[in-house]
Amino acid sequence: MGDWYVREIVDTGKQPLALLLVAFVVTFLFIRLSVRMIRRGVSWWPGNVTPKGVHIHHEVFGVVFMVIAGVGGFTRLGEGSPWAEIFAGLFGCGAALVLDEFALLLRLDDVYWSEQGRLSVDAVFLAVAAISLILLGVSPLGVGDDSDETAWGVVATVVVNGALVLITLVKGKIWTGLLGILVPGLALVGAVRLARPASPWARWRYRPDSRKARRAERRDRRFHAWLVRQTEAVQNVIAGRPSA
Repeated sequence: MGDWYVREIVDTGKQPLALLLVAFVVTFLFIRLSVRMIRRGVSWWPGNVTPKGVHIHHEVFGVVFMVIAGVGGFTRLGEGSPWAEIFAGLFGCGAALVLDEFALLLRLDDVYWSEQGRLSVDAVFLAVAAISLILLGVSPLGVGDDSDETAWGVVATVVVNGALVLITLVKGKIWTGLLGILVPGLALVGAVRLARPASPWARWRYRPDSRKARRAERRDRRFHAWLVRQTEAVQNVIAGRPSA
C-alpha cells in the first residue's frame, strides 16, 4: 500500500489533492457529528457559536479557511512541501464547511434540517465523487494528456462530450450529467436514455400520453423512486434525518 501511494500519489504530484480530499471528508463527517450532537441537546458537547446572540454558521469559518488557503497557495510559500499540502488540507476543510451549508447559501434561509437541506448533502457527495475521479487521473470532458493529440482533436472531444453532458442535464439527469463531465461514458448513457418526465427535454420532445412519455413515467416511478429511497437512507445515516 505504501509503495502504491508513493508511486501513484507522491511521485505524480497528487499528494496535495489527496490531502484535500481526506481533509474534506473528515471535516464533513466531524461537522455533521457536531450538529447532530447539538440537535440532540447533548450537554457536554460544545454548542453553536453565538457571540452577542448572533448564530455564526460554520460556512463562515469555511469561507475564511478557503480564502487563507487560496491566497497562500498562490504565494511562493505554497509552491513546495509542506505548505502546499497544508494549504490543500485547509482548503478541503473550508470547502466541506461551505458545502455542508450549500442549501442555506442557495436559498438565503436556514433550511439545514429541512427537506430542502438535503441539497447540501448532495453537493458534498458530488464533490467527493468529482475529487476522487480527478485524483484517479480522470480528465474533464475526455481531454487527456496525450501530447500527440492535435488542437482540432481536443476541440472536437470537448464539443462532443460537452454536448452529451448538456443533453443529459436537459433530460433531468443532474448527477449523471455532472459526473459525465469527468466520465464521458456516463454522459453518453444519459444522453441516449429516456428523459425524466418533468425535465425540459420531456416537455419539448414527448407529446402528452405518447408512448415515450408513458415509458418515461413508468421508468421514473420504478427506478428513480427506488434510487431516491436508497440515497435518502444513506444520507440519513451519514448526515441525519430532516425534520418532518
